[in-house]
Amino acid sequence: MEHLGVALRAWRDRLDPATVGIAYGTPRRVPGLRRAELAALAGISVEYVVQLEQGRGATPSAQVCSALARALRLSDDEHAHLLRMAGHAADPSRVPRRIPESLHRIVDQLAGSPLAVFDATWQLLHWNPLFAATFGDPSVSAAGDRNVLVWQFLGDLPRVRQTAAERAAFEESLVADLRVTTSRYPDDPDLAALVSRLNRSPRFRELWSRRAVGGHQSAHKLVRHPEAGDIALNSDILNTQDTNLRLVVYTPQPGTDARGKLELLAAIGVQRMSPQGRMSPQE
Repeated sequence: MEHLGVALRAWRDRLDPATVGIAYGTPRRVPGLRRAELAALAGISVEYVVQLEQGRGATPSAQVCSALARALRLSDDEHAHLLRMAGHAADPSRVPRRIPESLHRIVDQLAGSPLAVFDATWQLLHWNPLFAATFGDPSVSAAGDRNVLVWQFLGDLPRVRQTAAERAAFEESLVADLRVTTSRYPDDPDLAALVSRLNRSPRFRELWSRRAVGGHQSAHKLVRHPEAGDIALNSDILNTQDTNLRLVVYTPQPGTDARGKLELLAAIGVQRMSPQGRMSPQE
């Protein structure tokens, strides 16, 4: 932990506060971020930052490491180095779930579209505010339930309306894609647990027994929003080269009013309109 603390202090000292939007209000004794500023940016306590830099704090989780990496504007190589120092070295037998900073930068540039990042098992890892406003806030569900296959075969795909033919094609594509993932990561226990869980669904068992292999394709989506009504979207899937992460971006279908509805949702977020026309928090 000593090397991790030294690295965090060096990365904190080198970062110009103006780069992260912190104005110089008072004279600063040292360059770089203050510990309190880093803590606020990373969403952790100042006391924990102190403990980490002094090499006596509890080992940070991978999630905390990623939050620190974003706050410190680390490069992808530095982010990976931070994870290794914290004991989270990448395991080639496990499905990758670390979102590199380069992908975060792309996500930030596409804020005008609903989008989400999934791993190779279609586990939801990250989403932007417009995704939550369009499809419903994923944070109200347990992390283990934020999976497209779980939604499709064991529950309901949030707010998505499908014809019978669309549902069949979507399910076939998802299962064929999951089959590819099992061949890439045959020893991942979380992946094995997901397949076992999905086997509760007769439809999944039927498709799994076919042993079809293929990639999940882009598709049309009809979202039925409780306030905005039907929103016709196209979904496009961008796959990362080495980590098999999937960035799914939703854009309005041409010739529809979807763009205006997305602009409305960007304004109201996950709030809902009351009968009197006032916005209220979504339950």
